[in-house]
Amino acid sequence: MKSKEAVLLSALAIPQLASALDNGVGLKPHMGWSSWNVAQCNAASAKYALATADKFASLGLKDLGYEYINIDDCWSTKSRDSAGRLVPDPAKWPNGVKAVTDRIHSMGLKFGLYGCAGDKTCAGYPGSEGHEKSDVAQLVSWGVDFWKYDNCYTPCRQNPRPQTCTSPSGSTKTWYAPMRDAILGAQNTRKLHFNLCNWGRDEVWTWGATYGHSWRMSVDNWGDWASVERIGSSAAGIHQYSSPGGFNDLDMLYLGSPKLNVNQERLHFGLWAITKSPLVLGLDLDKISNSTLTIIRNKGLIDINQDSVGKAATTFRPPGAPSPVGGKIYPYWAGPLSDGVVIGLCAGTSAGTYSVNFKDVPGLGDSRSYLWKEMHTGQTGNGSSVTTA
Repeated sequence: MKSKEAVLLSALAIPQLASALDNGVGLKPHMGWSSWNVAQCNAASAKYALATADKFASLGLKDLGYEYINIDDCWSTKSRDSAGRLVPDPAKWPNGVKAVTDRIHSMGLKFGLYGCAGDKTCAGYPGSEGHEKSDVAQLVSWGVDFWKYDNCYTPCRQNPRPQTCTSPSGSTKTWYAPMRDAILGAQNTRKLHFNLCNWGRDEVWTWGATYGHSWRMSVDNWGDWASVERIGSSAAGIHQYSSPGGFNDLDMLYLGSPKLNVNQERLHFGLWAITKSPLVLGLDLDKISNSTLTIIRNKGLIDINQDSVGKAATTFRPPGAPSPVGGKIYPYWAGPLSDGVVIGLCAGTSAGTYSVNFKDVPGLGDSRSYLWKEMHTGQTGNGSSVTTA
């Protein structure tokens, strides 16, 4: 299975869009690393955070824009202290969180933590329900930059509350609003990137930009091709909701998974990039293969993802092409850039030869000759069409 994304350089004039929740954070999709897929609870430690920060420098990832070191669930103790505060697990954070944050900041990087809107996190640690203001105050005091907010053990018609509620007592808006308000209330002291991890419930893409800076638009990426197809194909229908300050989050990049081959990894990364998803690595950088490293260091695709226009690519149907099939990656994608248009030719279902006339591409629409560059091979050319195999 092959994936190729061609950038066509033209002279389109596309206005900069304003952020819906404008506190100066998240104007571009965030880039970084998250601990969960590496070793679940065992990776929620200072050791992993600092080792990854060092790898960002030694592997050249920092220079490419990867900046957030995010620790997921299980970083605290199982109980709050007598004042109701979260307590970093002393076995995992022997010098506390702030010492780690200070070190990461000194390297020119940013640090994130994980919380949950319910009374417990997904792994059973203290959630932030009823503690939103005090938890934000702690994050600010530690210098945290990013807050991933999950959706486990939230209000539910089932009793006792299950980890994943199938019959919610209300909308996720109800329990995400207090944390949003606490973060905005602290923004004069510190501006936090707020990542809504509500699994795409309540059509979060339609309101997420007024609550946070990125929002999970689906259930988890499980590291297999079925997940890439399911999530990637769904992104096409909600592309219009991504813009500077608020982006559809297609979940962590599961590169390095034994369930994906190299060509599938290339499509995975390329599609996440052109749909303006955050690019968050979920693998152990000590064990990364050369082929995967080449993919995540593709500056051309990163530049597309980070382009200032901030508009996601979506599918288009050239004359004679078959209709899209639900849950499958469609071959033809396009989206605006500040200096042209990105075209994705994605052989998601089967390998093959794909051609497109530029007059059929949204944003181009005429038969003149365009310069183009293929972002995986670096091949360049010009003309009124392009073919890849």
